[in-house]
Amino acid sequence: MTSLSGGENAAHPYRVDTSKPHPARMYDYFLGGKDHYEVDQRAAEEFMKAAPEVREGVLANRRFLHRAVRHVVAEGGVRQILDVGTGLPTEPNVHQIARALAPETRVAYVDNDPIVSTHSRALSDDPDTSVVLADLRDPRAILDHPEVRGVVDLGRPVALLLVAVLHFVSDAEDPAGIVATLRDALPDGSYLVLSHATGDVHEDRRADAAAVYRNATASMNLRRHAEVLDLFGDFTLVEPGLVRVTDWRPEEPPRPDAAPIGIYGGVARKGA
Repeated sequence: MTSLSGGENAAHPYRVDTSKPHPARMYDYFLGGKDHYEVDQRAAEEFMKAAPEVREGVLANRRFLHRAVRHVVAEGGVRQILDVGTGLPTEPNVHQIARALAPETRVAYVDNDPIVSTHSRALSDDPDTSVVLADLRDPRAILDHPEVRGVVDLGRPVALLLVAVLHFVSDAEDPAGIVATLRDALPDGSYLVLSHATGDVHEDRRADAAAVYRNATASMNLRRHAEVLDLFGDFTLVEPGLVRVTDWRPEEPPRPDAAPIGIYGGVARKGA
């Protein structure tokens, strides 16, 4: 869900770089997984010192993803999902959540980390699921990828998932333009599910935490509510709009002593 590379790896964008922390592997560490290296663990521990709520935050983001997928499948009637920046597999994964409600749902997972592809090989024999090595910063290549198009029919409604990935796209890389290209390719009745880290809810704006990613393969770019809202374009947000992920249709009331989670989440529909 959190995978981008770049910098010195531009000539070999899909080479595994174990010399620098990687957002996807750090995310795996936050979730308590085992698919990371010592360099990722060190960076993640440094991040947690600056943002001690991060583990609860990534779990809250994951729960938001689950609820959002159930919404677009059960209430939105979508039977195709394009999950960009999917990250390392974590059960239940998107296809498992969707198919518990609609077994015919087709899912294309996209990530630019070769480790993700390696760990997703168990899906390779499933004709309704594809695992594609591609980069969010080249959205046209994603849309035109034969393994994406083999699963996703852009003539029918699609749920596009951009969950906890766009904050790893810098302003210079034009996140608004990237999302617009993806949105414009979707037909009416499609959905955009998006979550994004912010510094809005903390006095220090979590600048020290974001700075940890300066030495990683992708920087962290925290954005304000208005900036994240703009990424939805002319899609119509479903209730309750763009809110903190803990407040998007929670299944349980938040704990009164819970630390504030600096991640916005929203679900929006294209067309009337």
